[in-house]
Amino acid sequence: MLCHACKKEVSVVEKVYRGDECPHCSADLKVCLNCTFYDKSYNNQCRETSAEMVRDKEKANFCDYFKPSSSDGGSEVDSKAKALEELENLFKK
Repeated sequence: MLCHACKKEVSVVEKVYRGDECPHCSADLKVCLNCTFYDKSYNNQCRETSAEMVRDKEKANFCDYFKPSSSDGGSEVDSKAKALEELENLFKK
C-alpha cells in the first residue's frame, strides 16, 4: 500500500492495525485516506455503506471495513470509472 502522507510504499503482511505507523514518516496507516473504500464523492467519503462515519480521515480509527489501498490515498478517485467497472462485474455471466 502507499502511505497517504509520504506517498512511499509500505508492505502489509497480514492486516493493518490501529497502532501501525508508516516506517518512513511515522504517519498512522489505518486511516481512511489509505483505505480502498475512501472516495471523496461518496457520503461520508466512503464507498462502504455500512461503515460508521469517521470525522478525521487522517487519524487512526477502528473501522472494521478497512482494506489497504494500493493507490495514492490522498488523490482524487475516478469514482465514475470504478462504479462502471463494479456494475459490469455485477452483471457478468
